[in-house]
Amino acid sequence: MDLNLKNKVVIVTGAAGMEGSIGETIVRTLAEEGAIPVLVDRNKRGFNYEKRLNDKGVDSIFIQTDMTQPNQIEVAINKVIKKYGRIDALINNVGVNDGAGFNCSYDDFMYSLKLNLVSYFLTTKFALPELKKSKGSILNIGSKVALTGQGNTSGYAAAKGGVLGLTREWAVDLISDEIRVNCLVIAESWTPAYQNWVDKQPNGQKILKEIEDKIPLAKRMTTPSEIANTALFLISEKSSHTTGQNVFVDGGYVHLDRSLIGV
Repeated sequence: MDLNLKNKVVIVTGAAGMEGSIGETIVRTLAEEGAIPVLVDRNKRGFNYEKRLNDKGVDSIFIQTDMTQPNQIEVAINKVIKKYGRIDALINNVGVNDGAGFNCSYDDFMYSLKLNLVSYFLTTKFALPELKKSKGSILNIGSKVALTGQGNTSGYAAAKGGVLGLTREWAVDLISDEIRVNCLVIAESWTPAYQNWVDKQPNGQKILKEIEDKIPLAKRMTTPSEIANTALFLISEKSSHTTGQNVFVDGGYVHLDRSLIGV
């Protein structure tokens, strides 16, 4: 399906994760659709991603940015505007499940909120004038932790709960501007970071099997490609009358009857 994303300037935060991460996969899928991916992340591996895309003839830039620093976020957005003169879509994807629970300090908790929630607000705020001109779309990447809890990760859970709230709030705020705002909610996705975590557990494969057995559809984790495909659909004109929605790409993990676990 042609999503009509060719030459659309799409900002993706948290875009320089490990190869095969959700952000990197979204960027790669955008490039395949002919879009102009703008990578915003603090990790310098983004420079390699930019070069790789450019070498393939893809118009793309990486802007190294600490997403906890408001001034750096503003500078990044201004660089996008200076280079391309417009912003057609924003995917707020940055996020780290950092384990900031009751055992953490106040500063640790606040840092988690800055990275996982406040960065969404600031990036959107600075990009908004251009999004209003293009009648663009905003997609927030959320997590099942906001709805199910997980334990020992208060900062991340609070931030992702806030992302759900902001999605609905912004959809209301921006309805007259014809800017659509949605949230893509992820549960268990097989990313490099997840694999690293499993590999570090003494009984990792047993834990992995137990997790997969709790995912109703096909007893497997969601792939980053499945997430990326849905993300692109949600920012495209193919979903032109969808706004204020929490869209779950999770194999039924969050909502389907637990009795399905035994099916």
